[in-house]
Amino acid sequence: QVQLVESGGGLVQAGGSLRLSCAASGSTFSISNMAWYRQAPGKQRDLVARLSSGGSTNYADSVKGRFTISRDNAKNIVFLQMNSLKPEDTAVYYCNAGGRIYYDGYYPGDSWGQGTQVTVSS
Repeated sequence: QVQLVESGGGLVQAGGSLRLSCAASGSTFSISNMAWYRQAPGKQRDLVARLSSGGSTNYADSVKGRFTISRDNAKNIVFLQMNSLKPEDTAVYYCNAGGRIYYDGYYPGDSWGQGTQVTVSS
C-alpha cells in the first residue's frame, strides 16, 4: 500500500493560486492512478482531478480550466495546481492512490493522505 502525505494548503484570497503536493512512498507509485478529492464541511468527498499512470487526466467540471494535476515519477510526487480560486473551492483536499476505472465511473484506491485544508476568502 502506498503512504501519502499532502502539503501546500492554506488561506488565499479569491482569484489567487495554490499548489498542493502529495508525496508518496512505495515502489508502485509510477504505475498507480493518482487523484485529488475534496470534502467541504457537511458534504461528501468528491473527485476533483485524476491522473492515470499513462498520463491521461480528467477533471470535475467545476475546476476545468483552473486546476491542473501532474506527477513527478522520479520523486514520487503528485501535484495539484489551483488557479483562479473561488470561495466554493474551500475544502479539505485529499490525495488518493490506486483508483480504478469501471464501467460506471472512477473508484478511489485504498490509500489516502491525511488531507490539507484550503480556504478561499471572498
